[in-house]
Amino acid sequence: MSSTNDIIFIKSTAKRNGLTTLLIGTIALLLSAAMLIALPDWLFLIGIFMVSGAIVTMLIGWFKIREPEHSLSVDRERILYQHRCGQWQIAWDNIQRIDCPRVQQGLSLTPLNMVGFKLKHYDDFILAISPRLASHLIMEQRALLMHSEDKSCATGGCYSSSLFEDKPYQLADGQVVTGIKAILANRMITLRQIFGYDVFLSASELDRSPEAFVSLLRDCQQSRH
Repeated sequence: MSSTNDIIFIKSTAKRNGLTTLLIGTIALLLSAAMLIALPDWLFLIGIFMVSGAIVTMLIGWFKIREPEHSLSVDRERILYQHRCGQWQIAWDNIQRIDCPRVQQGLSLTPLNMVGFKLKHYDDFILAISPRLASHLIMEQRALLMHSEDKSCATGGCYSSSLFEDKPYQLADGQVVTGIKAILANRMITLRQIFGYDVFLSASELDRSPEAFVSLLRDCQQSRH
Protein backbone atom coordinates (compact mmCIF):
# COMPACT_ATOMS: atom_id res chain seq x y z
CA MET A 1 0.00 0.00 0.00
CA SER A 2 1.09 3.56 -0.69
CA SER A 3 -0.57 6.94 -0.30
CA THR A 4 -0.41 10.34 -1.97
CA ASN A 5 -2.14 13.14 -0.11
CA ASP A 6 -5.61 11.74 0.59
CA ILE A 7 -5.39 8.83 -1.85
CA ILE A 8 -4.55 5.27 -0.75
CA PHE A 9 -3.14 2.98 -3.44
CA ILE A 10 -3.46 -0.80 -3.21
CA LYS A 11 -1.12 -3.03 -5.21
CA SER A 12 -2.44 -6.43 -6.23
CA THR A 13 -0.55 -9.57 -5.18
CA ALA A 14 -1.13 -10.79 -8.74
CA LYS A 15 1.14 -7.96 -9.94
CA ARG A 16 4.09 -9.02 -7.79
CA ASN A 17 7.25 -10.57 -9.29
CA GLY A 18 6.06 -10.09 -12.87
CA LEU A 19 9.47 -9.13 -14.25
CA THR A 20 11.19 -11.89 -12.26
CA THR A 21 8.71 -14.49 -13.53
CA LEU A 22 9.21 -13.33 -17.11
CA LEU A 23 12.99 -13.45 -16.72
CA ILE A 24 12.90 -16.94 -15.21
CA GLY A 25 10.65 -18.13 -18.03
CA THR A 26 12.96 -16.64 -20.67
CA ILE A 27 16.07 -18.28 -19.16
CA ALA A 28 14.21 -21.57 -18.79
CA LEU A 29 13.10 -21.40 -22.43
CA LEU A 30 16.66 -20.85 -23.66
CA LEU A 31 17.99 -23.71 -21.53
CA SER A 32 15.12 -26.00 -22.51
CA ALA A 33 15.62 -25.25 -26.21
CA ALA A 34 19.34 -26.02 -25.90
CA MET A 35 18.60 -29.24 -24.04
CA LEU A 36 15.96 -30.21 -26.60
CA ILE A 37 18.61 -30.08 -29.32
CA ALA A 38 21.09 -32.11 -27.26
CA LEU A 39 18.67 -34.70 -25.86
CA PRO A 40 18.46 -38.10 -27.50
CA ASP A 41 15.31 -38.92 -29.46
CA TRP A 42 13.77 -41.04 -26.69
CA LEU A 43 13.82 -37.99 -24.37
CA PHE A 44 12.33 -35.66 -26.98
CA LEU A 45 8.90 -35.62 -25.30
CA ILE A 46 10.43 -34.54 -21.98
CA GLY A 47 12.18 -31.70 -23.78
CA ILE A 48 8.87 -30.58 -25.28
CA PHE A 49 7.29 -30.49 -21.81
CA MET A 50 10.19 -28.40 -20.52
CA VAL A 51 9.84 -25.90 -23.38
CA SER A 52 6.07 -25.73 -22.84
CA GLY A 53 6.53 -25.09 -19.13
CA ALA A 54 9.00 -22.28 -19.84
CA ILE A 55 6.57 -20.66 -22.29
CA VAL A 56 3.75 -20.82 -19.74
CA THR A 57 6.03 -19.18 -17.14
CA MET A 58 6.86 -16.40 -19.60
CA LEU A 59 3.17 -15.82 -20.30
CA ILE A 60 2.38 -15.61 -16.58
CA GLY A 61 5.13 -13.03 -16.15
CA TRP A 62 3.88 -11.08 -19.17
CA PHE A 63 0.31 -10.94 -17.88
CA LYS A 64 1.57 -9.83 -14.45
CA ILE A 65 3.49 -6.97 -16.07
CA ARG A 66 0.42 -5.93 -18.08
CA GLU A 67 -1.66 -5.44 -14.95
CA PRO A 68 -2.00 -1.80 -13.77
CA GLU A 69 0.56 -0.65 -11.22
CA HIS A 70 -2.19 -0.37 -8.60
CA SER A 71 -5.35 -2.45 -8.56
CA LEU A 72 -7.24 -0.01 -6.33
CA SER A 73 -7.16 3.61 -5.29
CA VAL A 74 -9.24 4.89 -2.40
CA ASP A 75 -9.94 8.59 -1.85
CA ARG A 76 -12.56 10.66 -0.05
CA GLU A 77 -15.04 10.38 -2.92
CA ARG A 78 -14.77 6.86 -4.28
CA ILE A 79 -13.13 3.46 -4.58
CA LEU A 80 -11.58 2.94 -8.01
CA TYR A 81 -10.68 -0.55 -9.28
CA GLN A 82 -8.30 -0.85 -12.24
CA HIS A 83 -7.79 -3.91 -14.43
CA ARG A 84 -6.20 -4.46 -17.82
CA CYS A 85 -9.77 -4.88 -19.16
CA GLY A 86 -10.95 -1.54 -17.77
CA GLN A 87 -12.06 -0.06 -14.48
CA TRP A 88 -15.04 0.37 -12.21
CA GLN A 89 -15.72 2.88 -9.47
CA ILE A 90 -18.06 3.08 -6.50
CA ALA A 91 -18.81 6.37 -4.74
CA TRP A 92 -18.81 6.19 -0.97
CA ASP A 93 -22.35 7.59 -0.97
CA ASN A 94 -23.44 4.55 -2.99
CA ILE A 95 -22.08 1.95 -0.55
CA GLN A 96 -24.58 0.39 1.83
CA ARG A 97 -22.34 -2.30 3.29
CA ILE A 98 -18.79 -3.70 3.04
CA ASP A 99 -17.83 -7.11 4.41
CA CYS A 100 -16.45 -10.56 3.58
CA PRO A 101 -19.20 -12.72 2.00
CA ARG A 102 -19.97 -16.04 3.67
CA VAL A 103 -21.32 -19.30 2.28
CA GLN A 104 -23.18 -22.07 4.06
CA GLN A 105 -21.09 -25.22 4.45
CA GLY A 106 -22.79 -27.81 6.60
CA LEU A 107 -24.00 -26.13 9.77
CA SER A 108 -21.55 -23.22 9.67
CA LEU A 109 -20.96 -20.08 7.60
CA THR A 110 -17.54 -20.01 5.95
CA PRO A 111 -16.10 -16.65 4.77
CA LEU A 112 -15.02 -16.50 1.16
CA ASN A 113 -11.58 -15.18 0.31
CA MET A 114 -12.90 -11.89 -1.04
CA VAL A 115 -14.55 -8.59 -0.21
CA GLY A 116 -18.17 -7.79 -1.05
CA PHE A 117 -19.86 -4.42 -1.63
CA LYS A 118 -23.61 -3.91 -1.31
CA LEU A 119 -24.69 -0.90 -3.36
CA LYS A 120 -27.62 1.44 -2.83
CA HIS A 121 -28.25 1.53 -6.58
CA TYR A 122 -26.65 0.02 -9.68
CA ASP A 123 -27.08 2.79 -12.25
CA ASP A 124 -23.76 4.65 -11.88
CA PHE A 125 -21.79 1.43 -11.65
CA ILE A 126 -23.41 -0.15 -14.73
CA LEU A 127 -23.24 2.97 -16.89
CA ALA A 128 -19.56 3.68 -16.14
CA ILE A 129 -18.10 0.18 -16.49
CA SER A 130 -16.61 -0.82 -19.85
CA PRO A 131 -18.22 -3.77 -21.71
CA ARG A 132 -14.86 -5.55 -21.72
CA LEU A 133 -14.50 -5.42 -17.94
CA ALA A 134 -18.19 -6.30 -17.51
CA SER A 135 -17.60 -9.44 -19.57
CA HIS A 136 -14.54 -10.30 -17.48
CA LEU A 137 -16.48 -9.91 -14.22
CA ILE A 138 -19.29 -12.12 -15.49
CA MET A 139 -16.85 -14.91 -16.26
CA GLU A 140 -15.02 -14.37 -12.97
CA GLN A 141 -18.26 -14.63 -11.00
CA ARG A 142 -19.21 -18.04 -12.36
CA ALA A 143 -17.57 -19.77 -9.40
CA LEU A 144 -19.68 -17.67 -7.05
CA LEU A 145 -22.89 -18.70 -8.82
CA MET A 146 -22.06 -22.36 -8.27
CA HIS A 147 -22.77 -21.94 -4.57
CA SER A 148 -26.44 -21.29 -5.33
CA GLU A 149 -26.78 -24.75 -6.85
CA ASP A 150 -24.98 -26.77 -4.20
CA LYS A 151 -24.52 -25.41 -0.69
CA SER A 152 -21.73 -27.92 -0.09
CA CYS A 153 -19.79 -26.66 -3.11
CA ALA A 154 -16.50 -25.54 -1.58
CA THR A 155 -14.46 -25.38 -4.78
CA GLY A 156 -16.84 -23.56 -7.10
CA GLY A 157 -16.61 -26.46 -9.54
CA CYS A 158 -20.23 -27.55 -9.27
CA TYR A 159 -22.76 -27.02 -12.04
CA SER A 160 -25.02 -23.99 -12.21
CA SER A 161 -28.01 -23.76 -14.53
CA SER A 162 -28.18 -19.93 -14.38
CA LEU A 163 -24.82 -18.73 -15.64
CA PHE A 164 -26.33 -16.00 -17.83
CA GLU A 165 -29.25 -13.68 -17.09
CA ASP A 166 -29.81 -12.56 -20.69
CA LYS A 167 -32.63 -10.05 -20.33
CA PRO A 168 -32.83 -6.24 -20.44
CA TYR A 169 -32.22 -4.22 -17.28
CA GLN A 170 -34.10 -1.01 -16.56
CA LEU A 171 -32.33 1.85 -14.80
CA ALA A 172 -34.03 4.10 -12.27
CA ASP A 173 -34.64 6.82 -14.88
CA GLY A 174 -36.41 4.36 -17.18
CA GLN A 175 -33.46 3.80 -19.53
CA VAL A 176 -33.20 0.18 -20.66
CA VAL A 177 -29.77 -1.41 -20.80
CA THR A 178 -29.18 -4.47 -22.97
CA GLY A 179 -26.25 -6.71 -23.88
CA ILE A 180 -23.32 -7.45 -21.62
CA LYS A 181 -24.10 -4.63 -19.16
CA ALA A 182 -27.63 -5.95 -18.69
CA ILE A 183 -26.25 -9.42 -18.03
CA LEU A 184 -23.91 -7.97 -15.40
CA ALA A 185 -26.72 -6.01 -13.71
CA ASN A 186 -28.97 -9.09 -13.55
CA ARG A 187 -26.02 -11.15 -12.31
CA MET A 188 -25.51 -8.63 -9.51
CA ILE A 189 -29.16 -9.05 -8.49
CA THR A 190 -28.71 -12.83 -8.41
CA LEU A 191 -25.53 -12.61 -6.33
CA ARG A 192 -27.20 -10.23 -3.88
CA GLN A 193 -29.93 -12.83 -3.34
CA ILE A 194 -27.29 -15.48 -2.58
CA PHE A 195 -24.64 -13.52 -0.65
CA GLY A 196 -26.14 -10.13 0.12
CA TYR A 197 -23.56 -8.26 -2.01
CA ASP A 198 -23.39 -6.92 -5.56
CA VAL A 199 -19.70 -6.34 -6.37
CA PHE A 200 -16.84 -8.61 -5.31
CA LEU A 201 -13.07 -8.22 -5.01
CA SER A 202 -10.85 -11.29 -4.91
CA ALA A 203 -8.08 -11.46 -2.30
CA SER A 204 -5.56 -11.63 -5.16
CA GLU A 205 -6.44 -8.01 -5.99
CA LEU A 206 -5.39 -6.86 -2.51
CA ASP A 207 -2.14 -6.34 -0.61
CA ARG A 208 -3.54 -7.74 2.67
CA SER A 209 -6.20 -10.13 3.91
CA PRO A 210 -9.84 -9.42 2.92
CA GLU A 211 -10.67 -8.88 6.61
CA ALA A 212 -7.91 -6.28 6.97
CA PHE A 213 -9.03 -4.55 3.78
CA VAL A 214 -12.63 -4.40 5.00
CA SER A 215 -11.37 -2.81 8.22
CA LEU A 216 -9.39 -0.22 6.21
CA LEU A 217 -12.40 0.70 4.08
CA ARG A 218 -14.65 1.01 7.11
CA ASP A 219 -12.12 3.37 8.70
CA CYS A 220 -12.04 5.42 5.50
CA GLN A 221 -15.81 5.50 5.39
CA GLN A 222 -16.04 6.64 9.01
CA SER A 223 -13.41 9.34 8.51
CA ARG A 224 -15.64 11.04 5.91
CA HIS A 225 -18.25 11.89 8.55
